[in-house]
Amino acid sequence: MPSGELTDVRTALHDQWDRLRSWVTDVVDDDVADAPSVLAGWTVAELVAHLGRAMEALAVCAPLPEGTVPLTLGEYLGTYADRAADIAETTRKLAAEISHDPLTEVDVRARAAFAQLDALGPDDCVVQARRGPVLLSTMAMSRVIELVVHADDLARSVPRGSDPVDPGALRLVADALLEIVVARGGWSLEVADARRWVRLAAGREPYDVDALADALHPRYTSDGVPDLGRMLPIL
Repeated sequence: MPSGELTDVRTALHDQWDRLRSWVTDVVDDDVADAPSVLAGWTVAELVAHLGRAMEALAVCAPLPEGTVPLTLGEYLGTYADRAADIAETTRKLAAEISHDPLTEVDVRARAAFAQLDALGPDDCVVQARRGPVLLSTMAMSRVIELVVHADDLARSVPRGSDPVDPGALRLVADALLEIVVARGGWSLEVADARRWVRLAAGREPYDVDALADALHPRYTSDGVPDLGRMLPIL
């Protein structure tokens, strides 16, 4: 049956993509494309190319037979770290391949991703993703995470124009990343500063217990925020 969770994630993915894509058009020009980004070893142009690669990962998903056991979101994101070097190299190659018209090429991949999302839905089926079987909602959620994290990367790399991070998508991502932590430790926590929490969870800000205490709060005043140093970053 149709999934409400998938509907919410699909909406967030569209909202975040539209906002980020508009920002890229307004802000990323030839003067900044080859400049270094806040991600070590990545240029701004490579970050933009990676947006296309991130969306392409959804476009190539295919349905799997009923009964296939999917990875959780936490398990799927946990595969990122071991492939960081491969992801960076693949992104650099893609950026070079599409350098003649990068935004058109990125748009082609995004349109294919949204078309495949519509074709596979509205039921939340299990699909084969690049890193294993996942629910369609999990795959779409991972794309929202990618877009939110990289929108923030780009905003910090080229601090111009309006904020490319969609507030609703940011909140959805912050809550999803917190759910991963809570599922592992059983704590009762809530997000106090969504952007800071996402940066900590994504490894964009060095781990610090004081920063974590600003980003997360205990639901009950008698509790405290646990030390999550061994759990972070999540991706």
